[in-house]
Amino acid sequence: MELEFFTPKDKLDEKQQKEVADFLYDHLDEFGDDYQAIMRCLVFAMDDKSKFGGSVLVSREEGKITGAVVINKTGMGGYIPENILVYIAVHRDYRGKGLGKELMLKIFEKTDGNIKLHVEHNNPARFLYEKLGFTSKYLEMRYENKK
Repeated sequence: MELEFFTPKDKLDEKQQKEVADFLYDHLDEFGDDYQAIMRCLVFAMDDKSKFGGSVLVSREEGKITGAVVINKTGMGGYIPENILVYIAVHRDYRGKGLGKELMLKIFEKTDGNIKLHVEHNNPARFLYEKLGFTSKYLEMRYENKK
């Protein structure tokens, strides 16, 4: 397996962004977002003109994407974690074999600062996150402004 790590300095080109977005859209299943949201997240992660940006980790086997992780910087270090893990997906054929854990450990190694994530209660990946040390410090509540 090959791992590729991208930051705004060595960014994904448009073709690679589309490939990663296609993969995430297909393999996030019911826990994913619409395609345009995934693309906006990737563009944000690769933005080298702001103080934020982020990173993308991709695993491949024989050229085929088997997993992907997208981290965005929050710009709020000190009172909110410096990073948010926005997306992680493992190809259906590779689930249950430790790839998700391997990707998480590699992204921990490559990322400076604390990392937060949002996970739905019924997402089976939640148990992996807890085993890796993520805790539920807060209950997230949202107000959707209809303006």
